[in-house]
Amino acid sequence: MGRNLRNLRNRAHLTVRAAAARLEWSEAKMWRIETGQTALRSLDVQAMCSVYGAPPDLTAALMGLAKETRARGLWHAYGDSVLEGFHVFVRLEEASENLTVYETDLIPGQFQTEDYAREIIRTHIRGISDADLEQRLRQRMERQSRLTRSMDPPVLRVALDEAVVRRPVGGAGVMARQLAHLVYVAGLPNVSIRVTPFAAGAHAGMVTGPFVIFRFPVTGDGMHTEPSTVYSDGYSGGLFLDKEWEVRQYDEAFTEIWDASLGERESMCLLSEVAGGFGGG
Repeated sequence: MGRNLRNLRNRAHLTVRAAAARLEWSEAKMWRIETGQTALRSLDVQAMCSVYGAPPDLTAALMGLAKETRARGLWHAYGDSVLEGFHVFVRLEEASENLTVYETDLIPGQFQTEDYAREIIRTHIRGISDADLEQRLRQRMERQSRLTRSMDPPVLRVALDEAVVRRPVGGAGVMARQLAHLVYVAGLPNVSIRVTPFAAGAHAGMVTGPFVIFRFPVTGDGMHTEPSTVYSDGYSGGLFLDKEWEVRQYDEAFTEIWDASLGERESMCLLSEVAGGFGGG
């Protein structure tokens, strides 16, 4: 929203100082708004759009977006227990309408069962207290509710390296149930899952490592609410990339990974077969 408002101000040929004067706000407030550092009331957005001469449909869209930014999200409810970098990830995940995911080592958080997630959290945060673990677990499970919501659930395309489905995280029983859950989730109309087999040999994913590409809704005038953004994962933190050429490189890499993967039907057969080997079939 801040980016859209800044673009509108620039199109109106107004400096921050001139716009602040017309709105009777401080320049510091304008800066916080345009850099996404503060939530806005829809009436404030309406006032800015009026000064900038924005068309009615875009004004209405941005006013609606302002109401969404004031809603409490997961990053508020769990602010003390989520790493700062992950605040950004959760915000992007909640705002996106399309996610492209490649994972080399773990079942993605949107698909994890409680037992699997509990083991991953314990491994990632050594010595975590039971209370903190359960809080993080609740957060992860609540993130999954977006997949099955009735209104505009996000669309996911997910490629999993074969190592992800064969590594026995938490033991055989945990993995059998986790893989069975993957097969269930893959049956949702908005989810596509493929497994990238060892037999695929060398492919782009060996260089990129795990990543997520977020894509966002389009406003009434055809503008994206946010630029497509790549999240590249790492042990000590993640990297967010939103330059067009960066996103394009990851898009091309994912296309290569997706094409090297088993088809969706073959992938489900492999998941069921491996689950059976773990004692789930």
